[in-house]
Amino acid sequence: MPSLPGFITRYFSKDELKPPPISTRTAIFLLVIYTLIYVVPFYLSPTTRPSPTLSRDAPSVIRARIASVSLTCVACSTITFVILTSQGRATTAETLHTMGYWPVGLVETGKCFLLTAVLFAGPLYEYLVVDEGWRDWLTLRPLSELFGEWTIWRNIVAGPFTEEVLFRSAGVPLMLAAQTPVTTTIFLSPLVFGLAHLHHYYEFRLSHPHLATSFLLMRSIMQLGYTTLFGAYATFLFLRSGSLLAVFAVHAFCNCMGLPRVWGRVLPATIVDEHGQSSRPSVLWTVGYYVLLVVGAVGWYRNLGSLTESSNALVAMRI
Repeated sequence: MPSLPGFITRYFSKDELKPPPISTRTAIFLLVIYTLIYVVPFYLSPTTRPSPTLSRDAPSVIRARIASVSLTCVACSTITFVILTSQGRATTAETLHTMGYWPVGLVETGKCFLLTAVLFAGPLYEYLVVDEGWRDWLTLRPLSELFGEWTIWRNIVAGPFTEEVLFRSAGVPLMLAAQTPVTTTIFLSPLVFGLAHLHHYYEFRLSHPHLATSFLLMRSIMQLGYTTLFGAYATFLFLRSGSLLAVFAVHAFCNCMGLPRVWGRVLPATIVDEHGQSSRPSVLWTVGYYVLLVVGAVGWYRNLGSLTESSNALVAMRI
């Protein structure tokens, strides 16, 4: 299978310098256009536009939005495919590799998922052990909720998949084809991904009209920060694994877990005995959580290179 590094070296050859198909400025411009095509249609139709009487969580709105972003992904992916293959710059096989479709990367998906799970060791402990989430998995309740609730399907499947198709599969190859430095690709392109979430300010304000504007602005700034940070991580994994499936799996997992707790006590449900008396939970539950939070972060950092190493990598990076 031809690799993207070979595709890129055609533009860096010392014998014959070949101009890239697009510039970095054009690549960023296209990313912004992709974002607008993804978000703007939400507010053009009454079926997708939230209002004081129609929530963004209404099943009809979710279904219409999923249809809209699916069409957007097809259109933007087609544009990227045409740019990469124009004038014989890359073959179809090379382009599918560049966009993360082939090879699928099952091994890479497992390794990237494991790496991210290590980072979330503390939250996994809280969910599975402290909150006894393992009991739900014995009955496969999370899976039944996934296929039975439109909001969960949007948050765990449709949202992560379409966002990764647009911002990683269709977006990152444009930056690489423009000879954009890898560091710039990792930290600049996710900023557009973060900005794509700012429209949630308007929707949250509709559903919470009595909250102060300062609070809503702070909430949006925080959301911009952590979505941009996650976008950088997802871009790094995409470059290292060359797999769209890998970044989709990680994105879905992170949406399941949410932001890790970094303060407060971790307590199990209060147990009341037959005499109606409850016992005070041990502080060891909290100690165990924060120990695992630190151990997970250290383990993630130490395995960042080994668990993302792949022969399908889109660029060579020294970790």
